[in-house]
Amino acid sequence: MNLLLFLSDATIPVLIFSIVGYGLLNHFPVYDDFIKGAKDGFHTVIGIMPTLIGLMVGVGVLRASGFLDLLSSMLGFITEPLHFPAELVPVSIVKMFSSSAATGLVLDIFKEFGPDSLYGTITSIMMSCTETIFYTMSIYFMTAKVQKTRYTLAGALITTLVGTIASVILAV
Repeated sequence: MNLLLFLSDATIPVLIFSIVGYGLLNHFPVYDDFIKGAKDGFHTVIGIMPTLIGLMVGVGVLRASGFLDLLSSMLGFITEPLHFPAELVPVSIVKMFSSSAATGLVLDIFKEFGPDSLYGTITSIMMSCTETIFYTMSIYFMTAKVQKTRYTLAGALITTLVGTIASVILAV
């Protein structure tokens, strides 16, 4: 077990030193390449910033307005017979837009029901079985300049539904 802990702690530094060492041995301008990559990354961040701000504001408005609570109470009649608690509906919806906002809702569930409760277990599994669909699609497709997404949204929604169902089955 100690060997695994050592390897997990040493992997990133060894990888970085290996890349830098290889570059230096082959006379590559390692630092110049690093600076160029950092500039490119900065331009990418500037390009996606409006999308990020829009997603964060939208999720914040939905959460603060009480719309998510209203939606969970309305959908509770459908989800309860399927053994999916209505209290977890906001997490499953928000997770499709923002993982950090969903994490805030998860912490609220942990405070109210406890992390070891059925709701806490379902939520924990659901957070790892689902994806931030709209965030990922908007960022990656905008950055890659993809115009036609074909079946990406449908496939992502289906896999998120499957992940949500799996979280209920695994927790119960």
